[in-house]
Amino acid sequence: MDESGRPQPGSGTTDDHQAARPGPTPPPAAGANGTARANSVPHTPRDPEEPPHKEHREDATPAAEGDTSDAASGSDPFAQHTPADEGDTSDTASGSDLFAQHTPADGDDTAPPAQDPVSQDDTPPTRTPATSGRRPTKAPEPRGGLLMGRPFGVPVYVAPSWFLVAALITWVFGGQLDHVLPGLGAVRYLVSLFFAVAFYASVLVHELAHTVAALRFKLPVRRIQLQFFGGVSEIEKESETPGREFVLAFVGPLLSLVLAGVFYLGMLAVDPGTVPGVLLAGLMISNLIVAAFNLLPGLPLDGGRMLRAIVWKITGKPMSGTIAAAWVGRALAITVLIGLPLLTQSGALGEGAADVSGMDTVTDALLAAILAAIIWTGAGNSLRMARLREHLPELRARTLTRRAVPVESATPLSEALRRANEAGARALVIVDADGEPRSLVREAAIVGVPEHRRPWVAVSGLAQDLTDGMRVSAELAGEELLDALRATPATEYLVVEESGAIYGVLSAADVERAFVKAMARPS
Repeated sequence: MDESGRPQPGSGTTDDHQAARPGPTPPPAAGANGTARANSVPHTPRDPEEPPHKEHREDATPAAEGDTSDAASGSDPFAQHTPADEGDTSDTASGSDLFAQHTPADGDDTAPPAQDPVSQDDTPPTRTPATSGRRPTKAPEPRGGLLMGRPFGVPVYVAPSWFLVAALITWVFGGQLDHVLPGLGAVRYLVSLFFAVAFYASVLVHELAHTVAALRFKLPVRRIQLQFFGGVSEIEKESETPGREFVLAFVGPLLSLVLAGVFYLGMLAVDPGTVPGVLLAGLMISNLIVAAFNLLPGLPLDGGRMLRAIVWKITGKPMSGTIAAAWVGRALAITVLIGLPLLTQSGALGEGAADVSGMDTVTDALLAAILAAIIWTGAGNSLRMARLREHLPELRARTLTRRAVPVESATPLSEALRRANEAGARALVIVDADGEPRSLVREAAIVGVPEHRRPWVAVSGLAQDLTDGMRVSAELAGEELLDALRATPATEYLVVEESGAIYGVLSAADVERAFVKAMARPS
């Protein structure tokens, strides 16, 4: 069975040692999984004259409603001193955020001007060395089992569940061979194992057809995974037109039909009573079944995507096509759940009703339940993914960006926080003598510094060095914004204007919060 997976924003959390990748992560039936990677955590050596203190870590994910964490309960150093914006109804107004209540409101595209760093003559001397933060590295590629190769540059994985299916096929097909070719003896299981491998090779060709079509349409493919009930091609983006969507879905079943025809021609050249004849017949029938099943008009099957493309073309609305195909898919799941056992009992699948044993009935009912569950779940995931794409344009870097105050690397944390409060800012950017941004002060790291030590801790010890990937344009929105954040996972990003001027700091937690709020609104 074929499905297409796309990535979605996850709900992962971040702390001092891990940066989450914003963006939805749906099951393979409709989405792709996000990954996270570890970042180094620069810290400040303790002054031997100062009393020891316990280091803290704050989960940077927005506090859920009813959260009883320290940040949510008002221990935030900024929450005690920053006046609330009048009429502010954002999540940050509850005090669950380190920098309280100064996120620009939706539609506010103007960040305050950067404040000039205060001369160090007016601040206490610092005893903290500069940061030793490491540059972020590229996130590891999501795995899905045993890597078999990279045709067309796309990794192909075999999931652990495939080995269970291969054993099951070997056992079932071996029993059938004992009736067709009784002279094989125990060798029949080796023949059956070869059939299982050849069948999944046919499934791989089916998936490669989707992959080649997606790459032809400039749609990135994350991976191909062979699993329990067939394969999945995880295509990361949506087709731009219904015509491309139709072609992308149809090429898979088309290749399965072509393979069935090739195996049929092979049957004509060999004796049907031999091992090659039986294998070719089995592969022909199995590819016909794969093609017919995937052409059923319900998501997440290929036929459902073709139906979606047709409705999209007629109505001009991709969401309408998704809704229609998803509900047909759910109806199809119920039909499979009820109809498959009834067909077996009636003898319509080739055996007489009197020959069907109790074990056969249980096996067919279990198979029907598994297939129905997969189809139903896939249809639901397709609806959620469609709603996600509908709300993605609401995620705009310009409206989610936190106002930031530039500070020099030797500035004490207490002084930097004071300036941020006065400017109504919720982020700190470390700049050099020429005013060029060099690093970002991590929100989670600030929480780990007790208030009595803040005058003696330099902001440089709490910062993450800036890389090119951590600079994002203020004009980014929707999927482009999520793609930029996924490319370089971090907790904070520097948002800049087209001229290169600093606009502010974008927090991954703010993006996740905005995404959850957008998804909660009805379509």
